[in-house]
Amino acid sequence: MRLATIRTATGNRAVRVDATAAVETGEADVRALLERPDWAAHAANAAGPSHPLEGLDYAPLVPSPEKIICVGLNYRDHVREMGHEMPDYPTLFAKYAPSLVGAYDDIVLPRVSEKIDWEVEFTVVIGRPVRHATPEQAEAAIAGYTVLNDVSVRDYQSRTSQFLQGKTFEKTTPLGPWLVTPDEVPDGGLEVTTVVDGETLQSSSTAELVFNPVDLVVYLSTIMTLNPGDVIATGTPGGVGHARKPPRYLTDGAKVVTTVAGVGECRNTCRLEPMP
Repeated sequence: MRLATIRTATGNRAVRVDATAAVETGEADVRALLERPDWAAHAANAAGPSHPLEGLDYAPLVPSPEKIICVGLNYRDHVREMGHEMPDYPTLFAKYAPSLVGAYDDIVLPRVSEKIDWEVEFTVVIGRPVRHATPEQAEAAIAGYTVLNDVSVRDYQSRTSQFLQGKTFEKTTPLGPWLVTPDEVPDGGLEVTTVVDGETLQSSSTAELVFNPVDLVVYLSTIMTLNPGDVIATGTPGGVGHARKPPRYLTDGAKVVTTVAGVGECRNTCRLEPMP
């Protein structure tokens, strides 16, 4: 099953995305849907108003998550390209909801930087509250998976040892287009890619993950209660622009496609932030 949040003339709506149409579930967005204990059965049986698939206006999958938790240095190939040792524990930072845009929206490039980078990420969405999870409980708490592009403002990121200031600029982070439930995600490593202006710049597999989604839910749930709609971006593989020689960054008008095979893709055009 695929679930999404779409924009309509009367506001956001949660939908089940079928082969021929998107069917409203009755909730305003995917977070509100996942907060129902019976969300899976409710969404599967939904028979609300339907929308043609062509031209759907996708909002961020979860427009206002309680938490957006990001994991750095979690692909072996990316750890190596950045010159680090393999981590013993996940490297964690956060984003805030104003950083999110829809899967096909423009990415806004902040005027304060010319060092803005791409990062495709296989992303977890939580479907039930979980705290101090066993691996079995962690797996059961995962509602599904989506795609996030952790667009990073590298010069701000490197100003201190803390990543956050380079990671949460407004309207920089595509999330979506939909959530794919675990039963529909292919087994084994999933191909993850970033294509910028037709050139493939990231190409790897989730088999390269140091800490997999279950590992991350177990670890994070020892720190805090994970709640429905929480987003966990599991890290990016090798091929980021900042690690290239010479470095390469996003520019006004660049077209970026970030894909997780079997899950979905974000397709975005970069636009320079308007003058204040």
